[in-house]
Amino acid sequence: MTSFTPGDRDVEPDLLDRVRRRVAGSGSAPSAALVAAALREEGGALRGETALRSVLSALQSEIVGAGPLEPLLRDASVTDVLVNGPAEVWVDRGDGLRRAAVRFADDAAVRRLAQRLAAPSGRRLDDAQPWVDARLDNGVRLHAVLPPVAPGGTCLSLRIPRPRVFTLDELVSAGTVPPDGAALLARVVASRAAFLITGGTGTGKTTLLSALLSLVDPADRLLMVEDAGELAPAHPHVVRLEARPANVEGAGAVTLCDLVRQSLRMRPDRVVVGEVRGPARLEALAALAGLGRQALHSQLASGLRLAVHLARDRDSGRRRLTEVCVLERAGDGLVRAEPAWSWDGRSPGGKAGRGEALLAELVGA
Repeated sequence: MTSFTPGDRDVEPDLLDRVRRRVAGSGSAPSAALVAAALREEGGALRGETALRSVLSALQSEIVGAGPLEPLLRDASVTDVLVNGPAEVWVDRGDGLRRAAVRFADDAAVRRLAQRLAAPSGRRLDDAQPWVDARLDNGVRLHAVLPPVAPGGTCLSLRIPRPRVFTLDELVSAGTVPPDGAALLARVVASRAAFLITGGTGTGKTTLLSALLSLVDPADRLLMVEDAGELAPAHPHVVRLEARPANVEGAGAVTLCDLVRQSLRMRPDRVVVGEVRGPARLEALAALAGLGRQALHSQLASGLRLAVHLARDRDSGRRRLTEVCVLERAGDGLVRAEPAWSWDGRSPGGKAGRGEALLAELVGA
């Protein structure tokens, strides 16, 4: 059995699968002539040129594209595509997850797609290594998990990069940031204070950071250090460094820590590090490196001044700015996040918090 696109409903599934295997085994691109020859060899016949084009489209999308997911990946409004097994596909167009009218024939078809998408990155995906995290050539971020780790069937998570960078004004128009919040964030960028953007998966952290980095003085040199290149600021001087996982032999890994050290030797005006997952995550990583909790918080207190938090509204699925906090070291030596500004998403603007005076000292009134 194989996967189907809507135009394949008049084609016998078994015939389509036999043709797919024959075309794939030929080692050649699925041209119309090759498909027609494979059909003849399999003893099948199609009624007219439209049916032939339907089979050709299905084969091309499965062999060199993303199969039945291809139309979703080409939709400019789609940010995430999630596959929870052959009969359950979800899509996010910026307003929360919705069930998509897409399905695979069986779990073998989902597994085959996951392995083919992961292959060009040099990552292994099989029973011995049942998960993979990779970036595709088109910038799409792929994560896949195979059974039995995923008992309900092969799971795919595809994060699609935005085709363009949103400006801060556009985020205000979209209701992601209120006008006074945008003015505050612009002052944060201008102050050169070190800040951390936090929030759950899919809350718009990358979108907001790209917009803020676009406000940086064009004379500044930006060094971007990421696991996978997702940030795309509209700025004339950007240098990108990307981490690299180990190969199938377990060698050749380049970590974010490696790249941060390199970036500091490259005459940066600003260094941007992606994929830092909150203070608890930082404490766990510091423990692995032999750095105590007090020592880590000392590093935090000297290296970061602000935290900008994003969330997604439960009802509407809308992503929005919720809070700006000042990071201050308390009497016990640990860093605390002092709320300085917050927004409920309904009021026309935010309200001040206990850390308002500290925030004004850092970025101005």
